[in-house]
Order: sequence, then structure tokens, then C-alpha cells
Amino acid sequence: MTAKIFIDGAAGTTGLEIRERLEPRSDLGLIRLSDAERKDAAARKRALNDADAVILCLPDEAAREAVSLIDNPATRVIDASTAHRVAEGWTYGFPELEPDGYAKVAAAKRVSNPGCWATGFLALVRPLVRAGLLPAATPVSAHGVSGYSGGGKAMIEEFEKADSPAYVETVSRAYGLNLSHKHLPEMQLRSGLSHVPVFSPSVGRFYRGMLVEVPLPLWALPGTPSVRDVHAVLAEAYPARPLVEVEALDRAASLKTLDAEILKGSNRLKLFVFGNDQSGQARLVAALDNLGKGAGGAAVQNLNLMLGLPETTGL
Repeated sequence: MTAKIFIDGAAGTTGLEIRERLEPRSDLGLIRLSDAERKDAAARKRALNDADAVILCLPDEAAREAVSLIDNPATRVIDASTAHRVAEGWTYGFPELEPDGYAKVAAAKRVSNPGCWATGFLALVRPLVRAGLLPAATPVSAHGVSGYSGGGKAMIEEFEKADSPAYVETVSRAYGLNLSHKHLPEMQLRSGLSHVPVFSPSVGRFYRGMLVEVPLPLWALPGTPSVRDVHAVLAEAYPARPLVEVEALDRAASLKTLDAEILKGSNRLKLFVFGNDQSGQARLVAALDNLGKGAGGAAVQNLNLMLGLPETTGL
């Protein structure tokens, strides 16, 4: 039987990415609304309740409203917004993050898709906290750079439309300067840290791709773990995961640079451990596509698991 899928917000950046992955599939049927129907509350409600699974690609308040319109107990929901990432009753849609993550996503009625920054940060930090190598009370900082598509249509216009009043010529700019980035609540809660990390994001003049970095002073951690100890914990956390890979230490050590676009166009996440045991320092780096494993790819992976399909179907 073909599963019926409704993407609410299919005209946005993330919605278009998800639709692109789902349209060629013969095992799914997409419920489509015309432009007029999308503005018709009754038509939208019918679509939400007729679907076997709904993927919400909406602003937070609109996502909450959409959930309130669903009264069909069989309809399952994946929310790509920030609205439910730390909400009770919602399963966090990063199946690789916890040992029981796959089973929880597969059984869930309500799944919240992680933020792109949170995906990279959590992939690096959560296994270390869980293993006790990084105590929960440790002050942690993170920084990185993302392609401008991560800011949605408004930021895409800023970087692409030279005739727009909002157009900018900058190569790279920092943002989140008030230390209240919308991904921070999930970054703290899902990592198990006692304190919100100090987060310094930036955006560059490239469309998609990102690097998320967590620097660690190993000399300040209990037991003074080595670079190899850190790598071993991460490698053990992601055994044979098709979409998450931990780069071998020797290959990472051979790199002179790391390109933020290294995984653009893919649905994968790659983790690197760089370090210097003499100085007792490490740089943990996650590379991913902010529209792939950071958004649309993750939503499709979660959908596959919820439908009982191989996680990489269509990816």
C-alpha cells in the first residue's frame, strides 16, 4: 500500500528539498494542494488528516497550529521547525544520537527534526557526555560556518539578489551575537550539558554546506583524556551508520584544510577529531549539508524509519 505524504510548507527552502527527494519514489504518494487551497483552512485541514504522514516545513507558530488541526489518530508528524524540539511528547529525530534512537523514531507519532547546527554539535558532544569523558558541567563552546541557504528565503535574497535593498557583498559574517540562537535549547537539552554552550555561528557566501566545531582543552578534563580516547568514544557511538561517519585519526591528521562544502548535496554527516597531545588540545569538527542531514535529508530518513523502510531509501 502506498503511503500518503503531505508536506505542509512545500514551497519553502526545506520543503522543496524534501519534495525533491520524495517525488521520484513509487512507494509514496504526495498529497498536493494548489496555491488557492494552501490558503484555504478547510482544504489544508483535510490534507493534514488524510495523510499517513505529514512533514511540517513552517514557521514555529504555524507548525503548532498545523498540529492542532490534526484529529486523525493515525496521522504521524515530522516537524522541521523549532517548535517542538524540546517539547514533551515529541521524539527527537536524530536516530543515531542515542542507542535506542532508531526504535524511538520508528515507533513515534510525533517527531521533531533537529536543527542543522544542533545536528553537528550533538553528534560531537553527546557521546562524550554520555561516556563521562566530558562532564555535564564543563563549559563548552562551539562555532562554525554555514551556507546562506540555512537562513531561508530572506537570507538567500540577501546573498543572491544584487538589485535587492537587502543585498550584501560580504564574504563571511557572524550572527547570533545576542547569544540566544534558536538551536541552543536543543543543543543543551539533547547533549546533557548543565549549561548552555557559548555558540558563535557565522554564514559564508556559499549556498549549502557547513562546518560545526567544538574545541576541547583535554588537559582540563578529568583523567586528561588523549586525542585517541576522544576519537574512540565517537567511533564507538556510530558503528556502521550509513549516514554518519567518523573519519580515521590518521586520515584526519593528514588534512591541511577542511572545506565547508565537502558534503554539499549529500545527506551524510562526517565527524573529525583533530588534536595535539603535547598541548592537550583537540578540535572536534562536524561536516554536513545544512539542507541534507541538517534538514531535508534528516526528515526523509525519519520518514523512512517511521514507515518501516530502510533509512536511506530515496537518499
